Amino acid sequence: MAQPALGQAVAPRTLKIDSQQLEQTGLALFKEAVYLSQFQQVEPALARVKLATQLAPKSADAWALLGGLYLSQKQVDEGILALERSRSLNAKNPGVHFSLGAAYFGQEKYEQAAELLKAGLKIKPDVPEALFDLGNTYYKMGKLKDAIKQYEKSLDQNEKFWPAINNIGLVHYEKGNVSRAIKQWEAAIKIDGKSGEPQLALAVATYVEGDKDAGLSLAKSALQLDGRYGKVAFLEENLWGEKLIADTKAVFATPEMQATLSELDVESDDGSAADNAQEGSESP
Repeated sequence: MAQPALGQAVAPRTLKIDSQQLEQTGLALFKEAVYLSQFQQVEPALARVKLATQLAPKSADAWALLGGLYLSQKQVDEGILALERSRSLNAKNPGVHFSLGAAYFGQEKYEQAAELLKAGLKIKPDVPEALFDLGNTYYKMGKLKDAIKQYEKSLDQNEKFWPAINNIGLVHYEKGNVSRAIKQWEAAIKIDGKSGEPQLALAVATYVEGDKDAGLSLAKSALQLDGRYGKVAFLEENLWGEKLIADTKAVFATPEMQATLSELDVESDDGSAADNAQEGSESP
């Protein structure tokens, strides 16, 4: 009997991978992810751009999109890692610097936030939102003059950018310049009469200045526009300072405002009902 020819066994073939083709596939996935993200389809966009960064790891734009999508999903650490990777591949994209600055601001890393925002503004100096973010960063660092300067620069780019006007008012109030703060909030309301923030700030200032009835009326109207401002934690998120917060608490503690908060079903910051959130402040 003939012996089997063992040497004739079929040898396994090694699949040749075309790296250029894989990169092209990755870039195609990136384009799909961009399209999906424009229509707020975040999950499928995120899945595609994750794969895109694996197939085309040198695409700074793909990493930038991945970082932005992570941030939109509140996955800040992942977002920062992706954006830092994008910045290492292309340091000339101002949007990446701005996004990183905002992310670090959210983590209360204000020095890093300021440096990144300034770096982005060196590349593209005429972005009112970025100038505003830098103003907010300086505000949190206690650099009030620098904060106002950046807010004013943002208004130079867009004179109707009312958040900058509003925040100039916040700075003036903390410095004790109530009348100047009032003028800022009145100007912000003229631009956007449907925003609750400047209206509530104006209400508190009006109340503190002695016109309690007008202040309470304005405060009720402000919360009817946006009930989120009935929570102190939300005001703190929006950079309201200690002085304005303390005065707002006094306004909220009045029987009139307690009734309004209860009607609007606004919970207090400890989760209890508004009508049980009295803090001992004197009513007018």
